[in-house]
Amino acid sequence: MIRRLTFISALTALSLASFAQAATFNPGTYTAVAKGNGGDVPVTVTFSNNSIQKVEVGQNKETPGIGSVAIENLPKSIVAKQSLGVEGVAGASITSKAILAAVASCVKQAGGNVDELSKVQKKDASAPAQTLNTDIAIVGAGAAGQTAAIRASELGKKVILLEKMPFAGGAAAVNGGTVVIQGSKIQKDAGITDDSPAIMTEDYIKNGHNLNDRRMLSLYVNNVGPMVDWATTYAGMQLNTKAGFTNEAEHSKPRVMRWVDGAQGATRNFKAAVEKSGTKVLLGTPAKELIVKDGKVVGVKAQATDGTLYTINAPAVILTTGGFGANKDMLAGNLKNSLYYGVKSSNGEGHQMAMAIGAKTQMMDLGKIYPNGMEVAPGIAKSTIWSNKAAFEDNSGIMVNKAGKRVISELDTNHNIKNEEVKQGGKLFILLDEPSYQAFLTKLNITGISKEDMDKWLAQDGKGYPIVVKADSIEAAAKKAGVDGAELVKTVAKYNRYVQSGKDADFGRPAKFMKKQVAANGPYYIVEQQPRFATTMGGVVTNDKLNVVDKNNKPIKGLFAAGELVGGAMGDDSPPGGNMAWAMTSGKLAAESAVNSLNKSPRKD
Repeated sequence: MIRRLTFISALTALSLASFAQAATFNPGTYTAVAKGNGGDVPVTVTFSNNSIQKVEVGQNKETPGIGSVAIENLPKSIVAKQSLGVEGVAGASITSKAILAAVASCVKQAGGNVDELSKVQKKDASAPAQTLNTDIAIVGAGAAGQTAAIRASELGKKVILLEKMPFAGGAAAVNGGTVVIQGSKIQKDAGITDDSPAIMTEDYIKNGHNLNDRRMLSLYVNNVGPMVDWATTYAGMQLNTKAGFTNEAEHSKPRVMRWVDGAQGATRNFKAAVEKSGTKVLLGTPAKELIVKDGKVVGVKAQATDGTLYTINAPAVILTTGGFGANKDMLAGNLKNSLYYGVKSSNGEGHQMAMAIGAKTQMMDLGKIYPNGMEVAPGIAKSTIWSNKAAFEDNSGIMVNKAGKRVISELDTNHNIKNEEVKQGGKLFILLDEPSYQAFLTKLNITGISKEDMDKWLAQDGKGYPIVVKADSIEAAAKKAGVDGAELVKTVAKYNRYVQSGKDADFGRPAKFMKKQVAANGPYYIVEQQPRFATTMGGVVTNDKLNVVDKNNKPIKGLFAAGELVGGAMGDDSPPGGNMAWAMTSGKLAAESAVNSLNKSPRKD
């Protein structure tokens, strides 16, 4: 028999009353659904009279490489341990809770004892210790770490890649899915032959407000093209050349493209390339400290989530642990008061391990603060960056302040829009007619927002987090959002006249993005916009070989770093596609430097 039941939350399902003795079920197959990060997560469970025989997750829209890890691993764990008291997958908590909720519902339907099965099992305290030997140990499996692993393996070295999360990808798995390709063959083949490292340098200094570490910036702009050529050939990464370049105000030349299938496609290709490289990957294994002998880093100690202690001996270690945005104790300056929307794993462990042995740091108070965030919970944001593009570039979405007036071009740089938000008291608003709203919805999944999320927020009618409202008239929508409705009506009329004339006389919104007037009839939607950040711009200091230096600017032998962990290249702001390109470029160069250091000083077995 098959029964189906829909549940709203994991908490509801896991609090169900017990019905029978543990491990006693009415044999059969039962189905339930719970809400995940991307929508419904259907689960089917098969029971014998005394065991859970099979847990299967049906078609869903959970994030590949993150939620999909929970979908792959959690059902196996439930069956293996015959328990609902298993740990969810770190970083995929919403998907994990949805699976556990649905399984709990099935247990109830089968007459099982949910309370008994939900008791948390004790971990095995006798987990063994292991000592592993390798040429290069890489800590952190984001874009920089995976790139470094692929390159070092290609150059003939034995590599161990450690990742504290149960899946690889880091912040790159949930970024905007774009990458800078200046100087690459693909850029030239697309007809852009007048770009150069010098022009890119000028753009980055302007965007980074002259706070850039010129050494790191030079390393970046002169090596990003060769990195892209290598990544799209040997490493198997795929750029969406059919779609062409994305429109980015921060770049004076077309030099940004999306990966095929965005961040999700890049995540899949990284995984395939790492597997092909032969790199030994230890997931769910956070590094704890660097091993130092006679002033040289010679390995790393780590402990897996199952308790296993690892001592990894390696004459070269590359730290690629990302940023520290999720660690409030490390935040300084404006970062303390900005909404955080990055991955929960960005806790600065790499910074802390390096600093513990005397590494120099810089720019630790700087972060990439974006303008397009919604406060989905106190202090926590989600991004609408790609949805905004859909609403502004191909539709009639406009952005206004609380007084109902446009104050900046909707297609200005992220930095300028962010500054205007701050000037306007930390908040702007997007007005969308029905076609613009539908376009807005099509891109939300890129940044982890579902239509169900929007529906839930709309139902709050402006009285919760975030402000997302709907009404039949502009005035009514404005009232719900706390915006001056009478002035907003005038702003819309003025904008529509600009569309007719083909020129934005106030703020210079490009005419090619002013093809449609705001509709004369509702419904209308208003969505809040607040500053948010995920990327920290500061980090450890390295030389031009990506060798970490101490406070006296002397290289720490055996220790290299790459990616967000290394501060400086972009100053106080990073343009679209910049962080991904820097992660991969620095990861490739760090691997090459580490390999060269080993070749000069052969390992003695």
